[in-house]
Amino acid sequence: MEKGLIKKRLAVLVGCNYPNTSHELHGCINDVVAMREVLVKRFGFDPSHIELLTDAPGGSLAMPTGANIKMALGQMVDKAEVSDVLFFHFSGHGTQIPSFVPGHHFRRQDEAIVPCDFNLITDVDMRQLVNRIPKGASFTILSDSCHSGGLIEKEKEQIGPNSSVNSNRALPLHKPKTIPFESILSHLTSLTRINTTDIGSHMLELFGDDASLRFRVPRLELDLIAISQNPDEGILLSGCQANETSADMSPTEGGGKAYGAFSNAVQLVLRENSNSLSNRKIVVMARKVLGAKHFEQHPCLYCSDENADATFLLQI
Repeated sequence: MEKGLIKKRLAVLVGCNYPNTSHELHGCINDVVAMREVLVKRFGFDPSHIELLTDAPGGSLAMPTGANIKMALGQMVDKAEVSDVLFFHFSGHGTQIPSFVPGHHFRRQDEAIVPCDFNLITDVDMRQLVNRIPKGASFTILSDSCHSGGLIEKEKEQIGPNSSVNSNRALPLHKPKTIPFESILSHLTSLTRINTTDIGSHMLELFGDDASLRFRVPRLELDLIAISQNPDEGILLSGCQANETSADMSPTEGGGKAYGAFSNAVQLVLRENSNSLSNRKIVVMARKVLGAKHFEQHPCLYCSDENADATFLLQI
C-alpha cells in the first residue's frame, strides 16, 4: 500500500489493570494512554478515530469486557476500506487454553487475551477479524500480554521463538502478565457452579453468544476460519513467545511509573528513531531494548513477507 493513498486511520486501545483483584496489574492503562498520544502526534490518527477502553473507574465510556472489546474491534473492521490503517493495542493478561485435538491423545495450546470479565478473546477470534480486512488495508495488533505469540491463528511467523536464555543474569523485578488456565477455570467455576473442567461449558453458560468462537463453533468450522488468505492483511507484534510471559512493572520497580515492558520498549524505540521503521525493525529493536534490561521475553512478529518489511503503521 502506498502511504500517500491512506484514507483513514482507526484504533482500538485496551488497557486492563484488573483493580482490586488477585490478578491486579499496574502499567496496562498507562501503556495505552501513552500509545494514544503517539498515534496522534506521530502517526496522524484523528483522536475521534481512537477508541480507548480501560477498567479504571471513569476511565472510559465502556469497560473492557470481552463483548465490548469484540464490538469495538468489529465496528472498526466494518469501517475498513482499501488503504485504511487499523490498529489494536492490548495491554493486560494473556493465557493459554488447552484443547484436545480430534483423533489424537495430546492437547494443543490456544492463545487468548483476558478482558476484565474473563470472557476470553482467542486466536480464532483474531483470525476471523483479520479475514474480514479488505485487501489493501492493514490491521496491526500489538499485544503486550503473556503467551501472545501466535495470537492470530495460522499467521506466518517472521520473528519467532528464541530459546537462548541466559538464566544466570539478574532479572528485573516484575509481575508476569499471565493468569494460569487453572486459575481461570477456578474463577469461572465459582460463577457457574458447573462441575466440569471443560472451559467452553463455563464460557457458554456465562457469556452465551458473546463467548469466543473457539467455544461456540464446531471444530470443522474453526478449521475453515483458521485458513489464512495467504498473504493476509494481519500484522501481529507480540510481547513474547507463546510459551513466555510478558512483564508488568509496578511504580516502584519501574522508576516511578508503571508500564508494560514491551509497550514501553516499542515506545522507546519510536522516540529514539524519528524516521520510519518497518514492522520487522520495530520487533528486532524492541528485543534489544528488553535484552539490555535483562527481561526474559522475546517479542515476535507474525505477518506476510510483504508486511514484515512494510513501515510500521505506514508512517507518513
